[in-house]
Amino acid sequence: MPDAVVIGAGPNGLVAANLLADAGWSVEVLEAQDEPGGAVRSDRGVHPDHVSDMFSAFYPLAAASPVLARLDLHEEGLHWSHAPRVLAHPLPDGRCAVLERDRTATAAGLEAFAPGDALAWDGLCDIWDRLGPDILRALFTPFPPVAAAARLAARVRAAGGLRLARTMVLPVRRLAEEEFRGEGGRLLLAGNALHADLAPEAAGSGGFGWLMAMLGQAHGFPVPVGGAGALTDALVRRLQRRGGVVRCGERVVEVVVRGGRAVAVRTASGETVPVNRAVLADVAAPALYGDLVGPQHLPSRLLDDMRRFQWDWATFKVDWALSGPVPWTAGEPAAGAGTVHLADGMDELTRFSAQLAMRVVPDRPFLLFGQMTTADATRSPAGTESAWAYTHVPHRVRTDGGEDGITGSWDRREQEAFADRVEAQVERFAPGFRSRVLARRILAPPTLEAMDANLHGGAINGGTTAMHQQLFFRPGPGTGRPETPVEGLYLASASAHPGGGVHGAPGANAARAALRTSRPLRRALSRAQTVLAGRGLRSAAEASSTPAGSLASFDASGPEGRDGPAGGLPPTD
Repeated sequence: MPDAVVIGAGPNGLVAANLLADAGWSVEVLEAQDEPGGAVRSDRGVHPDHVSDMFSAFYPLAAASPVLARLDLHEEGLHWSHAPRVLAHPLPDGRCAVLERDRTATAAGLEAFAPGDALAWDGLCDIWDRLGPDILRALFTPFPPVAAAARLAARVRAAGGLRLARTMVLPVRRLAEEEFRGEGGRLLLAGNALHADLAPEAAGSGGFGWLMAMLGQAHGFPVPVGGAGALTDALVRRLQRRGGVVRCGERVVEVVVRGGRAVAVRTASGETVPVNRAVLADVAAPALYGDLVGPQHLPSRLLDDMRRFQWDWATFKVDWALSGPVPWTAGEPAAGAGTVHLADGMDELTRFSAQLAMRVVPDRPFLLFGQMTTADATRSPAGTESAWAYTHVPHRVRTDGGEDGITGSWDRREQEAFADRVEAQVERFAPGFRSRVLARRILAPPTLEAMDANLHGGAINGGTTAMHQQLFFRPGPGTGRPETPVEGLYLASASAHPGGGVHGAPGANAARAALRTSRPLRRALSRAQTVLAGRGLRSAAEASSTPAGSLASFDASGPEGRDGPAGGLPPTD
């Protein structure tokens, strides 16, 4: 009987498993797909000579994550690579806003758009210099991050107090207009904000765009050498060296609950895997509450919150094998960037977001475009490029903003039509792009979900990034911690604080909680039998059909939060 079962071998599940194994627990990871990694995988499925990242590709949050840093994955063979430039946003007239790892170079490029914008960029970077380390500490600490938040609050007061707080909650359009006179700086902030499902007019999108831009400035947008799967391989190797087990092709269909406690998981093949201490679920919150865990074990208000759970936008992705570099009109500034944002300007970003809100398939989709061989020369033969682009579409389509009559069924005709629309958008900024396509692969929303069940309808962030579903609102009001109403069960996915991105924090938070609060099952069952005997029940097994009193009084906010020690995890009970 393992001490812990982890459901899902995505990055959060593997991080959680590693930390439990470090603490001496026996751990078994069960993954539904035939290979580990979740949304961190790569293959040669587009072209045999080209490595393609199937889902995520660039990892600024991984580079900044203290959680991943403490795992020393370089000892498992993981190495990072950077493109010459972090990010570019070309315009149809040939100008190009560029985010460099050299702060002075970024500022100089923005000054070319409008006098004074270099100084404005330096001002935003100065804020990061003062607040960045404490922001990251708070971001990657279990909620509520008491010590980190206190340090951050003190620094915010010193850096401008309420005025600075106002800046961080501004919509990115307003923040960009207040800070920059030219389009360059505005587009760097706004394009980064749309890495999440935040429209330019959404509250908090300014702070998110600033955060992503500063991460790129400070850490770059690195990629694992050899493909995204190299990060997964390193996590798996580390876990296995510590005795952990990863079993693929094992879909968990139920968390078995007795006496208000998770005691086992059941797989689609009918196998029951008992656990001694804890179950950690790297699955989306709506799939855990009411699906894997039966509704009879959960408070009604939590089930109601899950009915209100909001997913982030659906995603449509195209991978390409290219015979040569992308022929950008903007030239080298765009050619040397790992990530390229494609939209005419701020108004086109607003129009794109409005179409999504109205459930209209965008006619001119905003694209995040990745040049993977530019970022890592091992991805394809010299002189070629392994590339991808993704954009967003409505989960439920009302109408098509273009002329293809796309309904959201995403059959082969609709997939091909929208992929052509994506390529047409690239052609606007890189005439001749299509002539260099050797092969392409289309990953429509249903395809993404089939390849990773956590990507519900192609949603890639485990739920919206909007303010109403962050912090103590994630995944529902008052549930900002990994503990659940079921004893010994912990939410370890991007549906938990701090949310999406490859940084391992939800998995680490769940592991910390399990190490702090879990106790061996034998002792728990003995205690349960004593309690139940006093209530006139013969055994803990009878409690499976009796409502657990602890659930009726479950406080969704969980136990009082506290920061873990800076050097690692709290000791086990």
